[in-house]
Amino acid sequence: MARILITSAIPYINGIKHLGNLVGSQLPADLFARFNRAMGHEVMFICATDEHGTPAELAAAKAGKPVEEYCAEMHEVQKKLAEGFRLSFDHFGRSSSQRNHRLTQHFAGKLAENGFIEEVVEKQVFSIDDNRFLPDRYITGTCPNCGYEAARGDQCENCTKQLDPTDLINPRSSISGSTNLEVRETKHLYLKQRALKDKLEAWIDSKTDWPILTTSIAKKWLNDGDGLQDRGITRDLYWGIPVKKGDQPWPGMEGKVFYVWFDAPIEYIAGTAEWADAHGLDDAAWERWWRTDKGAADVTYYQFMGKDNVPFHTLSFPATILGSGEPWKLVDYLKSFNYLNYDGGQFSTSQGRGVFMDQALSILPADYWRWWLLSHAPESSDSEFTWENFQTSVNKDLADVLGNFVSRVTKFAVSKFGNQVPAGGEFGPLETALIADLGARIADYTRFMEQMEVRKAAAELRAIWVIGNEYLQSAAPWSVVKTDPEQAQAIVRLSLNLIRVYAVLSAPFIPDAAATMMQAVGSEDWTWPADIPAAMRTLAPGHAFTVPENLFRKITDEERADWQARFSGIRA
Repeated sequence: MARILITSAIPYINGIKHLGNLVGSQLPADLFARFNRAMGHEVMFICATDEHGTPAELAAAKAGKPVEEYCAEMHEVQKKLAEGFRLSFDHFGRSSSQRNHRLTQHFAGKLAENGFIEEVVEKQVFSIDDNRFLPDRYITGTCPNCGYEAARGDQCENCTKQLDPTDLINPRSSISGSTNLEVRETKHLYLKQRALKDKLEAWIDSKTDWPILTTSIAKKWLNDGDGLQDRGITRDLYWGIPVKKGDQPWPGMEGKVFYVWFDAPIEYIAGTAEWADAHGLDDAAWERWWRTDKGAADVTYYQFMGKDNVPFHTLSFPATILGSGEPWKLVDYLKSFNYLNYDGGQFSTSQGRGVFMDQALSILPADYWRWWLLSHAPESSDSEFTWENFQTSVNKDLADVLGNFVSRVTKFAVSKFGNQVPAGGEFGPLETALIADLGARIADYTRFMEQMEVRKAAAELRAIWVIGNEYLQSAAPWSVVKTDPEQAQAIVRLSLNLIRVYAVLSAPFIPDAAATMMQAVGSEDWTWPADIPAAMRTLAPGHAFTVPENLFRKITDEERADWQARFSGIRA
């Protein structure tokens, strides 16, 4: 049994996430977590809400609520939506937790002890009308690199170039829109990433199995232009983790907080500690996942995220861990995703464009969305959600292939032999061929899942569903029962066992439908089918089963047209 640590990029607290966010991190991470649990491994799957920084303050101000109250409410909203999509986190934490406060301050203290923190007097934009310094995301303007007119002060959303607020052309306050800005001096802490460049590069070079997308982004940030830059890790904000050197005050840093991108990845560790706290466990319970001197040496750590988060997870967070000089667990495999676009444009939280998680669940159950998103995951390139493609995929893959098989088999079996697995007949050449084909395909499917090849795994799973239908067509029990009822019983017996196998294999993708299939065949045996001949005999003669409700309903042309029109505008 392996020990698998999985973290999904933690979503910002500022509003409900869209389907592009979901498929770029949390959903494939859940697929991998469910698969590894099914394989019998010990899994720790952690996520949280990312609650600090400018987006939280701005969103709270827009909602007319204190930021603490806003974050608490939105955490519950996001947690419930995650449950709605059946995301199987072991813990869904909060970056505002006291655990994260203490750990972030601890890391900062260790970095300072080891000479990786520098106090820098810098020029920062001050809004005269707002009477405050403006942190990076409180300033918008034109990107000097690509000319995008709504670039933020930390990064251009259009070209992804990392920026400082003073780089922006025609800057303005995000609070008031005021252009009455001036540059004043203020003191901040910088993480000396350049001093860790060689260590970071050697570590990245050692990851020869990482996706090209991940390593190419990391290398670009390491070497392009002036190369890796030191990074400011404090901000002049009210809401955040107060700057301390461990548990001691940090002279000259009074009233400042740590930058959200410094504390957010530390929440992966803190979230695991929150999990231990929630279960009444001691620190050893979470340290065995994160400290290589306390049991984490045998842990394999996987991270899932969209490509825009890669630089922070391949450089800044590892710099924090390496610079601490302590034996913390570094990521072993970083699975990154491109963007999912929406119906000829882009999903955008800030612009309210696309289908958002709450809207999706108000239309159809989670499995419909999970299947489409994972089977079209933007792995090697950006992919696009269209309503036509969604309708086709649901109707053909889920309703016509899987749902149809389960319905035909159970209804025929009950009508001809009652509601128990029939005992007659022996498996013949058709059954032997199916078992062999199934064995080869399950081996491929398992390999794709282990390698996190999400789209290939989905395609293989669909192919496994297809061969069941093809077998049923070839075996034709509705004809055979008239001439050889014993053989028809053998066909039905194998087909009912195939439903159980489909439930096990499908559970990581479509957990609700899988549970319905397993309930229909009256089993609780979720053993992964490594021994196919044995798996095809798990449901013995006399075992009771029922006919389930239709697993999936088809999407009509009228519904598709209605949804396409309804979600073409801007979300309020």
